[in-house]
Amino acid sequence: MPLGELRESGSLPAIASLNASYSTSLSIPSPYIFVPPSERKAISDVRRTFCLFVTFDLLFITMLWIIELNLSHTSIWESLDNEVLHYRFETSFFDIVLLGLFRFLCLQIGYAAFKIRHWWMIAVTTLVTSAFLVAKVVKISHILSENAFGYVLPIASFVLAWLETWFLDFKVLTQEVVSPFHLHALSVNAACERAPMIYPRAVSEGQFYSPPESLAGEDCSGSDEVQLMKSVTAQEKEYVRQGREALSVVEQILTQEENWKFEKNNDVGDSVYTLEIPFHGKTFILKAFMQCSAELVYQEVILQPEKMVHWNKTVSGCQILQRVDDNTLISWDVSAGAAGGVVSARDFVNVRRIERRKDCYLSAGMATEHDAKPPCGRFVRGENGPGGFVVLKSSSNPSVCTFIWVLNTDLKGRLPRYLIHQSLAATMFEFMSHLRQRITEIRATARGQHHFSD
Repeated sequence: MPLGELRESGSLPAIASLNASYSTSLSIPSPYIFVPPSERKAISDVRRTFCLFVTFDLLFITMLWIIELNLSHTSIWESLDNEVLHYRFETSFFDIVLLGLFRFLCLQIGYAAFKIRHWWMIAVTTLVTSAFLVAKVVKISHILSENAFGYVLPIASFVLAWLETWFLDFKVLTQEVVSPFHLHALSVNAACERAPMIYPRAVSEGQFYSPPESLAGEDCSGSDEVQLMKSVTAQEKEYVRQGREALSVVEQILTQEENWKFEKNNDVGDSVYTLEIPFHGKTFILKAFMQCSAELVYQEVILQPEKMVHWNKTVSGCQILQRVDDNTLISWDVSAGAAGGVVSARDFVNVRRIERRKDCYLSAGMATEHDAKPPCGRFVRGENGPGGFVVLKSSSNPSVCTFIWVLNTDLKGRLPRYLIHQSLAATMFEFMSHLRQRITEIRATARGQHHFSD
């Protein structure tokens, strides 16, 4: 039965009770829970680990320098006198220790004391370190043959400096996107209220769609309802939980539009953005303006995913495996090859949650498992993070709408990351081209039928 028919005809009491119980008792997973300011940590765990690594850098270089002093033919005090009091750039390694101290002070002051959220400080320390060590190795090359251990200090200092750069850029700054994300996250309360969307305007709780409690004209006793509730399995409850989780993440991505990073656009004005999502990585966001009603896009893209294969060339297969309730379904999707055949077809098993609201339509989903479609050797099984489709109505013109596609996916396999990113952006533009062509065909058919009836 089409999802639209399910909405209009009503829902079984078991399903209605399932939705009601989740609306009051479902807890949002910890990565997306709002942390009150008084409970928020002064410094994140990953940043604290980075600061510990910077401290290790200084201590490790100092220890290596002390070992180097002990390996000399003179006593350690004479070596200290030669390298510190009578310092010479060509013969002393004490400056490498000072270089480590320079990195320690700059990085601890910048990223621990002032909590800088930019890479410029690490860029300065790494550039100074690299330039100094290159000059050092060139000048002392004539004495390295006498003291082979002299190779270790500059190499260790160079490697540690670049490891700190990698750590900050790919771990600290990336994972700390969670901080602004938390500012707009859901409040933890009994009703599990959703954060308001900033575009096109806030949606109140009264505008949320709720399935009817029972079929029209049907009188269900309390004992019958309890009996029906027993038929709802733990797996179905888990599917509903996953669907609500995906929807919550998509809603928060919409509230973070000011943090979207522009990637590219096409000739018709469609734009692709990216946003780093905690625990899920880079998420691609397509935003397009369409010259048609939101209901038409809702009908073609959200309500009838299994029919999308007839007009969307980026998808080669779609099958509805299970309809869990009025709002939740499980689908098996097969993507077409991309990047000229370099990226082969992938299959995905997704849980989808569909909600219809006053100002928008939403379809959000994420990867799940289903007994009907275990991984097979025919396709590489991909895995989708939270994502989906959002169709925003225009408050001033019902014949236009804004379409947003949030895509977070792991294609698996041994594919270069840059190739995957290029392929995803191109696929999103291709999808919009097919969607516009489909809308044009529907309109042409409607005009032909109207002309024939006249």
